[in-house]
Amino acid sequence: MKKILVYLKEYKKETVLAPLFKLLEASFELLVPIVVAAIVDTGIKNGDKRYVMYCVLIMAALGVIGLTCSLTAQYFSAKAAVGYSCKLRRVVFSHIQSLSFSQIDELGTSTLITRMTSDINQIQTGVNLVLRLLLRSPFVVFGAMIMAFIVDVKAAIIFVVIIPILFVVVFAIMFLTIPLYKQVQKGLDGILGKTRENLSGTRVIRAFNKQDDEIEEYDEKNEGLNRLQNKVGSISNLMNPITFVLINGATIILIYVGAIRVDEGILETGQVVALVNYMSQILVELIKMANLIVTVNKAVACGNRVSACLDIPVEKAGKEDDETENSESSSDNAVEFRNVSLAYNNSGEMALENIDFAVKKGQTVGIIGGTGSGKTSLVHLIPAFYKATEGEVFVDGKNVSSYIGEELSDKVAIVMQKAVLFKGTIRDNIKWGKKDATDEEINEALELAVAKDIVEKKENGLDEIIEQAGRNLSGGQRQRLTIARALVKKPEILIFDDSASALDYATDAALRKNLKQLSYNPTVFIVSQRTSSIKHADIIVVLDDGRVAGMGTHDSLLENCEVYREIYESQYRKAGE
Repeated sequence: MKKILVYLKEYKKETVLAPLFKLLEASFELLVPIVVAAIVDTGIKNGDKRYVMYCVLIMAALGVIGLTCSLTAQYFSAKAAVGYSCKLRRVVFSHIQSLSFSQIDELGTSTLITRMTSDINQIQTGVNLVLRLLLRSPFVVFGAMIMAFIVDVKAAIIFVVIIPILFVVVFAIMFLTIPLYKQVQKGLDGILGKTRENLSGTRVIRAFNKQDDEIEEYDEKNEGLNRLQNKVGSISNLMNPITFVLINGATIILIYVGAIRVDEGILETGQVVALVNYMSQILVELIKMANLIVTVNKAVACGNRVSACLDIPVEKAGKEDDETENSESSSDNAVEFRNVSLAYNNSGEMALENIDFAVKKGQTVGIIGGTGSGKTSLVHLIPAFYKATEGEVFVDGKNVSSYIGEELSDKVAIVMQKAVLFKGTIRDNIKWGKKDATDEEINEALELAVAKDIVEKKENGLDEIIEQAGRNLSGGQRQRLTIARALVKKPEILIFDDSASALDYATDAALRKNLKQLSYNPTVFIVSQRTSSIKHADIIVVLDDGRVAGMGTHDSLLENCEVYREIYESQYRKAGE
């Protein structure tokens, strides 16, 4: 929690002024019962209308000054809370951007969304209330008790008895609810994760007619969260009734004792009214404190979760020991895998095992294999999306862990299996590949990606707006635009991760033809399920269950690699049919 509180230092002035003005407001509020007592005991008792009006003006002045102080405090507390949450959200977002793929996979997207939204919103609410009430409420409670002693010591003993009892009740409920709020947040993560999974997989769910199963599973999670929230709510809701009972009982005793002391001539009627007012002030402030404690509990739980997210160390993608950082590969090699193995999130089950081969600069490499054979895992090691569990990965003769900043990303461009576009113009999306790309360079990349027709058919050309996730484009159009985004960069290493899956055979063939005619000579990796897409590659790597089952040209693999031959023949037979 301390880790995230440091970002509140930027608002030192606001964090001092907000409680200060609240204390000023509270001070004026504590004077009101004394003025009321004076009105009753002096003005009304003596029939002095002038004195009553004078006291009324004093009360009005106290109210106006108190309101001004309150509004000023609200302004400063809101400014600090909103600014702090904005800064914290920015810091968390920046930290998430620096995490490795494996760390993001382990945390889960829905969890990170919760940290960025509801958790930080809860922290914002907590900071706002703390600045307004943390000092004010105890100040009013103890101030009212002191004022009660000034009015009458014997009657004030009731305050001394009731306040500690109330504190015990409030803090007991607080300690009971703290661990439960953590469970509630965890349950909320589960709900958000399930919701996200269903929304992204709606078509699949309907295709397999699994709506009822998914609804049942969602209801189970939702009911579990509902039961937990009801449990927390039932405990938290005890606070107000218990507080009311204790305060009202104390008020009855106070009125009884006050009546006796008025009959004895020790107290005036107005003083009893003042004592009752102080008891009411204590009631109101204790209710505020109870709500503050509940809110702070939630904020602390959320703060710990956000802090835990920030505590995750930024991983480097390769080995970090001195020996590895100093090791080198032949400068003739664009990429080299040296006895590389990969297990996701230290699961122990290898996604890749003992991968060992080198690719010369300018070569085209095809990677093929069955589903789950490790094709995508292999190419994701090149831009250091994942850290090799064992072995080393070299790019341009240098270990990927040795690259600093954008050095590696400047050399490598990757077209993902799932085409991802962002809301904005076509031009903006292509410029993700190269910030300062000219329209001429963009059009050249579109031509190479067989995507020029997409722009030509749009009314606004490159300025045509793409909706979020490219909803207003077909799958093939999205795929071709992401290919253009990579090509405009003119990288040294170009990776196509099954990125032609949404393209028809003619477009795929045209794309492969254009790649051979590039003005520069990049090293190209093509991951594909189609042997037709890779058969002209200089090297074809065949993966089977995370291991290299064969490597060579199309003809040599047909002759010597059973796995490749089976894939080729199965596709050839289907094409023949």
